[in-house]
Amino acid sequence: MKAIIIKRARVRSIAVAILLCAIETVLAQPRSGLALNKNAFAFAAQLIKERHCIADGKGAWSEHRPSANEENEFIRLHGFGEYAKWHLGVDDHHPENTKRRYKFPYGDFKNVHRSGLLAAKARARQYGYTEMENAAAKLEQALSMQSKNHVPGCQSER
Repeated sequence: MKAIIIKRARVRSIAVAILLCAIETVLAQPRSGLALNKNAFAFAAQLIKERHCIADGKGAWSEHRPSANEENEFIRLHGFGEYAKWHLGVDDHHPENTKRRYKFPYGDFKNVHRSGLLAAKARARQYGYTEMENAAAKLEQALSMQSKNHVPGCQSER
């Protein structure tokens, strides 16, 4: 009887180990359906060229990021098409006219924020979205070049 109990315990342990490995593999893979929002990338690059940017520090995004109420008001005034331009990712698992569809925000509906780009880049890297990570890195580099060259208009910390 003891031998049967031990054998069942081993089988269960092996089954649990296999299940945990399978779950880990699934969680480690990025979700499909999330793609780079090329319009948002081009829009952000244009804003940086036009010096609508703030070269704020790492971690400042929590202060500068628009609140849910500010997002709702922006959508009410400008619609989801304009809202989408402020997000580097589009998740087609969600309907078009929902906030959940748009990922990786980078600005405050007026300016591109360095801290927003850094946050987007870090989160994209964390979840394995290489295309979004690279896009945020390119935009951050362009913004940094504007502020390093002391081009008037790209503001340092507010």
